[in-house]
Amino acid sequence: MNKVPEIDKTKAMTASGRDKAAAAPRVKLAQRGFFIDHPDPELGEQLMADALGVGDRDAMHGILRQLVRASVIGRKPDAVNLAFMIAMVKSIRPRDSVEAMLVAQMVSVHVMAMRCAHQFASAGDIARQDSAGRALGRLTRTFPAQIEALNRYRSNREPAVTVQTVSVRDGGNAIVGNVTQHASVMVADVDAERRKALA
Repeated sequence: MNKVPEIDKTKAMTASGRDKAAAAPRVKLAQRGFFIDHPDPELGEQLMADALGVGDRDAMHGILRQLVRASVIGRKPDAVNLAFMIAMVKSIRPRDSVEAMLVAQMVSVHVMAMRCAHQFASAGDIARQDSAGRALGRLTRTFPAQIEALNRYRSNREPAVTVQTVSVRDGGNAIVGNVTQHASVMVADVDAERRKALA
């Protein structure tokens, strides 16, 4: 596993801040694959790894390779399609490798859904229209499920807030037990023995 070298980001951004393109490297297609277009290859890899949510060079190249393959139109990778896909991954801001894989799938599913929508709209016969419509339906149902999976994964990683000391004045109400709050959900673990003792 090749770790992307750790770079002082403040210094790197200042050094590369002379032009905004340096802070957001682009992927260029070549005859034998792709490369990250950046004046400083090491910094370019670090910035791309950060944008994709991975800290490992091999993982970054793997995600990029998969996006290149998913960008294919006809039989060749499409630079405009690839740039769109990478921009969408960056805008969702994956935070780790699991999120990076899920976000790459989400972007790919969206691209495939749009292709199916085009095929559906331009189908010349009922059989092709029916086939494209079924594929479009499956893909458009998959995308919200992926969003839900990403939100669930992210909310499970958020730290819980636990209140340990509570004072209740005359006329107030309190829950006896452990109360833990995650994002927007409040869960109360009430100890029945202690509640009975207070009654």
